[in-house]
Amino acid sequence: MKLLVLSAPSGSGKTTLVKRLMAEFPQLAFSVSATSRAPRGKEIHGQDYYFLTQAQFEAQREAGAFLEWEEVYAGTYYGSLKSEVARIDAEGKTAVFDIDVAGGLRLKKKFANETFAVFIQAPNLTILEQRLRGRGTDAEDKIQMRLAKAEHEMGTADRFDVIVVNDDLEQAYADLKAAVLPFLQA
Repeated sequence: MKLLVLSAPSGSGKTTLVKRLMAEFPQLAFSVSATSRAPRGKEIHGQDYYFLTQAQFEAQREAGAFLEWEEVYAGTYYGSLKSEVARIDAEGKTAVFDIDVAGGLRLKKKFANETFAVFIQAPNLTILEQRLRGRGTDAEDKIQMRLAKAEHEMGTADRFDVIVVNDDLEQAYADLKAAVLPFLQA
């Protein structure tokens, strides 16, 4: 079992980088997370997330279905399903996680020898705020919550195996690819 974890504050560009990495490396398979939040934009159940009600999420949690989970915002849960990792491992592939910072650190701690954890960082909070606003998917209160959380998350970056600053997408991808290749080839 190999786990590739990409974590970042919301708006840092991790999902864009994950999709690009997945397109280039067929040995990677995306571990679809579960969440109790509603879909945003064109997100698809079972592809972007497994969208569960809060009660469904809590029932899955109580049943031990998650490798890790967290209440990221009040009443909003996210978690990594054991069934996803089992499916990916059975295919002989490396599981890729696009998850929040706390979840990424939990996976790294729990599966230290099997995990390579990457922190994707926006150049600064001003640019992060511009990106969040540019999405057009969140209300002002959500943007403010995400920014407050991002400040704390950026303080944990040094606990990851590598930090990739996403100032320029092409350079960030090149840096990510250079960091990940040794792990994939090991």
